[in-house]
Amino acid sequence: MGFARACSVALVGVDGVVVEVQADLEPGVAAFTLVGLPDKSLVESRDRVRAAVVNSGAEWPQKKLTVGLSPASVPKGGSGFDLAVACAVLGAAERIDPAAIVDVVMIGELGLDGRVRPVRGVLPAVLAAAEAGYRKVVVPEQTAGEAALVPGVSVLGVRSLRQLIAVLSDEPVPDEPEIREEGRPDTMLAGLMVPGAGIGTGLAMGSAQGDGHRPDLADVAGQETPRKALEVAAAGGHHLLLSGPPGAGKTMLAERLSAILPPLTRRESLEVTAVHSVAGILPPGEPLVSRAPYCAPHHSATMQSLVGGGNGLPRPGAVSLAHRGVLFLDEAPEFSVRALDALRQPLESGHVVVARSAGVVRLPARFLMVLAANPCPCGRHTLTGAACECPPSSVRRYQARLSGPLLDRVDLRVVVAPVTREDLMGRGGRGESTADVAARVREARSRAAARLAGTPWVTNSEVPGYELRTRLLAAPGALMEAERDMERGLLTARGLDRVLRVAWTLADLRGADRAEAFDIAVALELRTGISRGASVLDRAS
Repeated sequence: MGFARACSVALVGVDGVVVEVQADLEPGVAAFTLVGLPDKSLVESRDRVRAAVVNSGAEWPQKKLTVGLSPASVPKGGSGFDLAVACAVLGAAERIDPAAIVDVVMIGELGLDGRVRPVRGVLPAVLAAAEAGYRKVVVPEQTAGEAALVPGVSVLGVRSLRQLIAVLSDEPVPDEPEIREEGRPDTMLAGLMVPGAGIGTGLAMGSAQGDGHRPDLADVAGQETPRKALEVAAAGGHHLLLSGPPGAGKTMLAERLSAILPPLTRRESLEVTAVHSVAGILPPGEPLVSRAPYCAPHHSATMQSLVGGGNGLPRPGAVSLAHRGVLFLDEAPEFSVRALDALRQPLESGHVVVARSAGVVRLPARFLMVLAANPCPCGRHTLTGAACECPPSSVRRYQARLSGPLLDRVDLRVVVAPVTREDLMGRGGRGESTADVAARVREARSRAAARLAGTPWVTNSEVPGYELRTRLLAAPGALMEAERDMERGLLTARGLDRVLRVAWTLADLRGADRAEAFDIAVALELRTGISRGASVLDRAS
C-alpha cells in the first residue's frame, strides 16, 4: 500500500482555492478512480496522466488506484490538475520521494507524450498558493514569467514530466525540445528556472515584444469639446456618451482614451493580469499588464459575453476584461436592451456577481465606459441641411434603447459634430498630443489622490455622494444652478452627485483647491447638454 499527496489550485472566477491531490495504492484489480467533484475535462485526466507517465519512462502501477481531490465540496475543472495527479501517483508508487512533493503546488496540463502544456489562470492560482503559505510552485515553462510575478514564491518552469521527475529525484535533468505554441514568438523562456526559483538550476526570461504604433490624440481633427470631455473622463474616471453622425470621429476619440489614462499601479497590474490570465488572453512575452486595457465588444455581444457567464463556473466577460481600463460600446443602441441594462450593477459597484447552478462568482469590473451612438438609425437626424429618412417613431425607438437608468449613470454626454473642412485639412492646426493630455491627467489624478488619502477611494468617480455633500464641500453658493436643475427635473439625486464629482475633476485639472460655481456650470453642461453660456466650455478648455 502506498500513499502520497501533492497540491494544485482550483479557480473560482479569479479567486483560487488550494486543492490537495491524494493518491492511494492498494492491492487489487488495476483500476483508476478519480473522486472529489471533478468535471468532464478533469475526469479525462486519467487517460492523459497514464499515457504521460508511461511515455516519460516511468512504470504505471498495476494496482487499485484512487485519487482524491480535497476539499471535495469545491467544484474542480480544467486540465491544470494533470501535473499534480501524475506526481501524486508517482509518489504513491515510490518512483519519487513523497516528501519531495508535499509542499509543492503543481499547475499544468500533460500531453500524452509527457509534455507540460500551459493552462489559463496561472497568476491567480499562484497568488492563492502564496496566500495559503506555499512557497514552491511548478508550472509550464511558458507561464513561468507570469508565476514569478508573485513575490516570495520559488517558481520552477518545466517542459516535460520527465524533467520534473529528474528534478524531484535529484537526477540529471534531460534536455527537451522547446515547446512552441501556435501564435507564440520564438523568444520563449529558454531555461527551466526564473529569477527567485528555489528548485533546480538555471535562469532565463523572455523579452517583451515592442509596443508598435499607438493612436495619438493629435490625429483627431478638431472636436475641441469632445477632446475636453475625454480628458475629464480620464482624469476622474467618469463614464462618457459620444453622440453624433457617422464619420464625426467618435470611434477615433474612444480608441485614444486608454492611452491618456495613467499607468497601472503594481496592485492594479496584478488585478488586471489575473483576469486576463483566467480568460487566456495574456500577450506572449508580456506576463504583466502594465497599461490600462481597452475592450470593444461587437454590438452583437450577448449579455453573458458582456458581464460573464458560460457553462459551469462563469468566465470573465467584457466588463471584467476592461477592469481598470476602458470599455467601449460602439453603436451602443444596437446592443440588446438586456445586455445594456446588465451593465448598471457593475457601473455602480465596480464588480459583477454572476450566479449559476455551479456556483456564484464575484468578478472585478471597475472600468471607464464609453458609449458611441448615432442620433437615429440613418445618422442624419440632427444634421443641418441633411434629410433624415427615419420616421419620428423610429427615432424615438432607437434613442429609447439607451434606457434612462443607464444614462443616469453616465456623467458626460457630448455631441460630436461633423468635422469641418478647415479642421480636416489641418488649417486650424493639429490638436494636443496624447502625451500632453496624459501629463495633465496624471497631475489631476495626483491631486485627487492626495485629497482622498486615508480613504478607500482613489478617483473622484468613486467618492460617495454623502461625502461630497458633507466633507468635500464646493464653494459657497456654487450649487445654486444645479439645485435649480434638480427642482426642474433635469437632474436626479444620483445625477447631482455625479455633477459634483465631475466638478471636482474639473477643479483638479485647473489646479484649484475646491470646486467653484464655474466648475459646476461646466459639469452641468457636460451632463445635460444645455448651454450655460456661450463661453463656458471654451473657457474650460
